[in-house]
Amino acid sequence: MKNRFFKSSLILVFSILTAGFVGCGSDDTIIEETDDTTVVNVEATNFTTSDGSVTITTVPCTLSDGTTTDCYQIVTTSIPTDHQVGPWCPTNISDGADAGGIWLENGEVYDVDGAFIKNLATFYNDTTWSMYDANGDIYVTETEDDCINAANPDVTEEYENFCVECLPSYITDLTQTWLIPITPVAQSTAIYFSTGPGGPGTTTAPSTRGIALNGIEFSAPAPVDNILGAYTIAPFDDAGGHINVHQGYHYHAATSNIENRHVVTQTDGHSSLIGYALDGFGIYEFEDADGISPTDLDNLRGHSDGTRGYHYHVDEAGNNNFINGLKGAYAID
Repeated sequence: MKNRFFKSSLILVFSILTAGFVGCGSDDTIIEETDDTTVVNVEATNFTTSDGSVTITTVPCTLSDGTTTDCYQIVTTSIPTDHQVGPWCPTNISDGADAGGIWLENGEVYDVDGAFIKNLATFYNDTTWSMYDANGDIYVTETEDDCINAANPDVTEEYENFCVECLPSYITDLTQTWLIPITPVAQSTAIYFSTGPGGPGTTTAPSTRGIALNGIEFSAPAPVDNILGAYTIAPFDDAGGHINVHQGYHYHAATSNIENRHVVTQTDGHSSLIGYALDGFGIYEFEDADGISPTDLDNLRGHSDGTRGYHYHVDEAGNNNFINGLKGAYAID
């Protein structure tokens, strides 16, 4: 295995009962305290806006609970600018870990090196797996059409036993637009996603879990069963992401030790902020500066403290998951 250390790492309308403002930075960092929780606004300056890869404007919006408020409209490119993307597929069964990405299975993270591809029949106890030729060269998708066809849920036989690799050059003109409430609006009843831990949940909730600070989507769990059912494998890179032509580059796991990855470290040693959920609550790494993960998370993978208010901690990378649902209301327009 490569030497990685995986961490896993919307205006609130309350009747103010006992206190007012307990801290204030810029207009975007107002901290408001009610009787039982601290609510922290989304901080626009936490995103990677300086290089133009993320643009943020304030727009009126309506939330899933009917609240009318202001949201950040976040427009992003489909490729991160803070870290390298890829590689995904090794080209020969002799290739080492640096030639490929990672695979997530049963809570574990595996290097997709040549030996992993060679061993797929044993790994999955199915002799149909045979993703390389007599010279040890691995069958890898080579064109955008191959990428699209091999990633289709109804993969044809000609793409079986291919390592699916979609390249950044396929999505140079693709952008994504997100709405996130500036101030989270907590709900008395949580919304669980229809896929992943805690599911099946509501079918009306968005599938996207949130947005990383570099503007990249924290996606729903990868449909591993569909991928494997076609005898294909679509690896993630070391940052936990891969590409399809509709979503662009997106994450399925939160990994760490990614060079230049943009996070906001916490002065008290708490896990670093890596993004925001679609309800505006912060998403933090799995472990803190001492390598300790919280033990008091709720079923959504969230908890509260006096500095960050309610916030989430991502699941372990091998679980193909970020968070299990939303505590707050999310934008619907």
